[in-house]
Amino acid sequence: MSCIPPKVFISYSHDTDAHKDWVLALATRLVANGVDVVLDQWDLTLGSDLPRFMEKGLTSVQRVLAVCTETYVTKANEGRGGVGYEKMILTAQLMQDISSDRIIPVIRNNSVASLVPTFLLSRVYIDFRDDLAHEARYAELLRDIHGQQIKPRPPLGSNPFESSPKSISPLISFSPERYVSPAMSGTITFDYSNNNGRYVLGAGDMAFETAWSRGGNASIHAYTDPPSIRSVALASNAKEINEISDATSYDTSSRVRTPHVGEIIIWQNTAGYYLATKVEKLQSRGHGYPSDEITFTYCIAPSKLAKFANTV
Repeated sequence: MSCIPPKVFISYSHDTDAHKDWVLALATRLVANGVDVVLDQWDLTLGSDLPRFMEKGLTSVQRVLAVCTETYVTKANEGRGGVGYEKMILTAQLMQDISSDRIIPVIRNNSVASLVPTFLLSRVYIDFRDDLAHEARYAELLRDIHGQQIKPRPPLGSNPFESSPKSISPLISFSPERYVSPAMSGTITFDYSNNNGRYVLGAGDMAFETAWSRGGNASIHAYTDPPSIRSVALASNAKEINEISDATSYDTSSRVRTPHVGEIIIWQNTAGYYLATKVEKLQSRGHGYPSDEITFTYCIAPSKLAKFANTV
């Protein structure tokens, strides 16, 4: 493999906030696994020249991920909006080299008969519609971007009676990058017996490495142990995150807090931002469940605000 990281551009339509968050999470994980990603959510600022961004991005990368939702396919076929403009650029590139494998169609939120736009009908796609198969599809995509065969050809043996060495796949599904959600808000479900109970929410100065461990059948421990966390507090008087008007009013004197189902933990990171997490559901192996699992909703307050009204 080359020592220069592969560079990809993600072409997608802004269908919903949930879809934008899915694309952002995919891009964040690819970057963590050595892929240089060009993404409008990172690389565009207010006042930016959008056509120039698309032209420069699509011509400066080795691969393009075209996230083919139903909306993306329709806009590409009809030549509408930014998707239509990107399709025009990509079509011109395909005409220069029709045998190129530069564009990878990624199928998501798509149930129509034609899964890809007309100009990509001859291209082999990767299907991310089944969330249960996400890890296998991600490993396949990452291998292809890094130029590694998805199913490596075994070495030729000296005779037919010798077994070929087995290839060992990297532990992509079990790496810490799996336990990250860069979005400002959302709902997370994860097995807190994995990754030392850590789950990272947000990104950059707004990143929070939350830490959890088993408390009981209806409670769980939240810790200040990770280096990015300054304090934790229990918002015992709030039933919903948007009811919290002053995050500084709660007691932060303890290293650990133990919320029950329905209760809210306030976290402050070392950059001064606040995060609220509401425990929605808990289960533990110690009480007969098959796994230690927490489901929580969360929101990061913008601009270092200490209130969450109108943020959820």
